[in-house]
Amino acid sequence: MEATLHIFIEYRIKEEQVQEYEALIEDIAASLSEYGAEKFQWYAAEDQPNLYVELFKVPTKSHYHTLKKWRKSKEHPLFGKLDPVIDGGLEKLNCWAFQARTDELKE
Repeated sequence: MEATLHIFIEYRIKEEQVQEYEALIEDIAASLSEYGAEKFQWYAAEDQPNLYVELFKVPTKSHYHTLKKWRKSKEHPLFGKLDPVIDGGLEKLNCWAFQARTDELKE
């Protein structure tokens, strides 16, 4: 059985597009469960203006690879809407999968 993967997506939003982006991310977050994602979290960087990170889990590597492809696709009906608001477009959207090694750090 495959281990759950933790997905990190990172990108910078154009300053003049932040309000549009923040409305759009609500639709994206609401739809991710349709793609096998769960436990969505969303962060704005404290010391890097307009830098955002999404965190969520997917059950398999196949889910990750498929979702990564869709998240970077300008043709996707929902995820493609991020292209004009990301600084540099979807090409600058970074997506990584990590497998947990521990549930908590040992002291």
